[in-house]
Amino acid sequence: MTGSTKTMKIKQAGGALKQKGGALKAKSGEKIAAFKDQLEEQRWDDHRYYHHSLINQSLHFLSASSFIGAYILLFHDPALASLLGWCVAMTSRQAGHFFFEPKGYDEVNQATHQYKEEIKVGYNLMRKVVFMSIWALMPILLLISPTLWGVFSDIPGPMGFLRHVGLMWLALGAGGLLFRTFQLFFVRDVPTGLVWAAKIITDPFNDFKQYRHAPARLLKGERFDGGIATR
Repeated sequence: MTGSTKTMKIKQAGGALKQKGGALKAKSGEKIAAFKDQLEEQRWDDHRYYHHSLINQSLHFLSASSFIGAYILLFHDPALASLLGWCVAMTSRQAGHFFFEPKGYDEVNQATHQYKEEIKVGYNLMRKVVFMSIWALMPILLLISPTLWGVFSDIPGPMGFLRHVGLMWLALGAGGLLFRTFQLFFVRDVPTGLVWAAKIITDPFNDFKQYRHAPARLLKGERFDGGIATR
């Protein structure tokens, strides 16, 4: 084999590798784009179906601010971060949905409340009732056994009790996220589950940006978001 033939074959092999690399890169880019599109679609549906009330939006802004603080605190004190996340961020968030969001016929989206609950990707109101009930009942376990039958080291006093509660709630939050994610793998598909998990984790940052003007609008006398169907 001559030197020129070897050189030509090397160039051809290099060209084939470049084409393969380009195809893989294009395919990867398509997957990322599809992921972003589905994430945006889930966020849009969540907003237009479940955030008509400006009280609800304002509570979501409070929740988002608290969750961001809890995220930062998580690296320093997980138990305290969990207490902040559950007692302030989660309760304010769910109060907005349960007590202030309209549950009648949705004229804007031409959808009944029942329909919206059926197509909800994440936790609908019924699932939230179950989830929040578990959250509220978990401290009873520590009243029965302050160390949760040896899971925790003994920390006496009210603060020790609260820190153990915080760690239990942290495990509940992570477990709830993983449970619904894997459930969506089977009832929907894997991409839907992964997108939903990404949405939940990043919701505080998105809600902070999206609902930051809601408190001011509420103070001006507005009660519902007239532009709820506008992207």
